[in-house]
Amino acid sequence: MSVSPNPKSLLAELVTAHRILVAENVLDAFGHISVRDPQSPDTFWLARALPPSVVEAHDFLRFDLSGDPVAQDKGPLFAERYIHSAIYRARPDVHSVCHHHAVAIMPFCLTDRSLVGVSQTGAFLGNGVPVWDSATEFGATRMVVETPDQAASLATALGSEAVILMRGHGATVVGCGIRDTVFRSVYACKDAQFQYVAAALGPVNTLSEGELELGKVPSNPAINRCWTHLSALYQGTDQTKKGSIA
Repeated sequence: MSVSPNPKSLLAELVTAHRILVAENVLDAFGHISVRDPQSPDTFWLARALPPSVVEAHDFLRFDLSGDPVAQDKGPLFAERYIHSAIYRARPDVHSVCHHHAVAIMPFCLTDRSLVGVSQTGAFLGNGVPVWDSATEFGATRMVVETPDQAASLATALGSEAVILMRGHGATVVGCGIRDTVFRSVYACKDAQFQYVAAALGPVNTLSEGELELGKVPSNPAINRCWTHLSALYQGTDQTKKGSIA
């Protein structure tokens, strides 16, 4: 396994991603986002087990694709680091992974209502986000993905998709980089909110197959505009004092 030096700019961007996702109500006290090391693609960077709102660059550790830290560390680790390692192992195209329990997403993890693409910025959701039920293979659990086998099952259910819901648990989102994953995480929650509110008014008009096909991959200009906007708002701020937007 090749090991590159500590990638300062990459980890700085990952810190910003944490700030954005907390402020956008995607991450709260729980949840995490990681990035594959571009110089050592058989490793990835994930924070120690800390609240996302306080993570800084020195809190990130490098892990291998088995979910083990490359260097020994005495700090607590996320049990769900295996989500990240299993997806990176199964999906060479994925370079960032986010797992969260956003309030906007949870109703779709608790009912049979499908989360689908209904707006321009949510077209990547397609005509139905897959749902993984841990009980199907593993029976009663703590509703935490804490073993390599559970994580491998989740990665298999994700397949080639960008988002998967987890019954009674939350969601996992993947992208080709940190900014892509942040975009998809934020706008999946927004589409979920749109659907929840619109359903109170009547049947929800979803996007057509043609519209979904044309919008299934967010454009780089859209991703970068989102990142520029959100990082300008939240970079370098103390999210525990700033508050968040709905």
